[in-house]
Amino acid sequence: MGYKKFDAPGFFGKFGIVIILVILMALFSSLNPAFRSWANIINILRQVSIVGIMAVGMTMVLLAGCIDLSVGSIAGCGTVIAAILLKAGVPWWGTLLIIMMGGCLIGLCNGFFVAHLDIPPLIASLGMMISLRGAAYLITNGKPVFGFPPDILFLGRGMVLGIPFPVWIMITLFAVGIIFLSKTRTGRYIYGVGGNEEASRLSGINTKKIKMFVFATSATLAALAGVVLLARINSGQPKSGDGYEMDVITAVVLGGTSISGGEGNLIFVIFGVLIMGVLKNGMIMVNISDYVQQFISGLVLIAAVAFDRYMQRIKQRQVKAYGG
Repeated sequence: MGYKKFDAPGFFGKFGIVIILVILMALFSSLNPAFRSWANIINILRQVSIVGIMAVGMTMVLLAGCIDLSVGSIAGCGTVIAAILLKAGVPWWGTLLIIMMGGCLIGLCNGFFVAHLDIPPLIASLGMMISLRGAAYLITNGKPVFGFPPDILFLGRGMVLGIPFPVWIMITLFAVGIIFLSKTRTGRYIYGVGGNEEASRLSGINTKKIKMFVFATSATLAALAGVVLLARINSGQPKSGDGYEMDVITAVVLGGTSISGGEGNLIFVIFGVLIMGVLKNGMIMVNISDYVQQFISGLVLIAAVAFDRYMQRIKQRQVKAYGG
């Protein structure tokens, strides 16, 4: 009589991420009431801002059907080089510009390897990740860099209207990214290349330029995250950003961006980023050991990818059922 059958897979595929976030917050709040304090909420937002900044670029990479494992090392290398530049007397804004331009160049190299040399994105970005991590240790001789002027610290520690400045950077980037992906031709091309690269190429889209663009964007934002991280910890640590690539990828996939490309929304990636922050902060507050935290983080990534593949199969069956 006109009733529409409830589409459970579709509902949970779209809003499950929000439900999970609410459940996690309720769980940790019950285990430790201090979790829901305003001070801790601000702390969570400050912690997730670094991952959130990188997640905007990673979302574009995954939407284009690629993956970028080098973002953590780009952030780490950017952190130590920025510290050296600041110590040498380069102003903070000049340092930020140089680091972001360097990140963009690295991203273009990644894009060139993938688009023009046909190196699989996993291998190209993995090689860059290892090389840049080694470079960070070579540049610093394995030692942290201290003693630069404090004028850059506002980027990582400043507050605006009671909210940490890195969070404002993250919010701004998400807003720009959402508009870019939904309202511009290049944004639509990114979805097209990830959904069906060959069809996009035949329709006149320069798929190689799109791939180089998304890698350049991802690396530029990773470099920016590195400078923000430097300003937050007030030292250039060669191990900075270590493991961040897994947190970023997990957050983006949790947010509903398909690992196969062509499908995702930055709005829901925000919830994926928040889940990673809530999960890590909550586990610390209930005294779960680092080893267990690593174990759970790995399971979350596996679960996110498995759920993505499950949803893809559901949609394929629906297409066959309605199309056949």
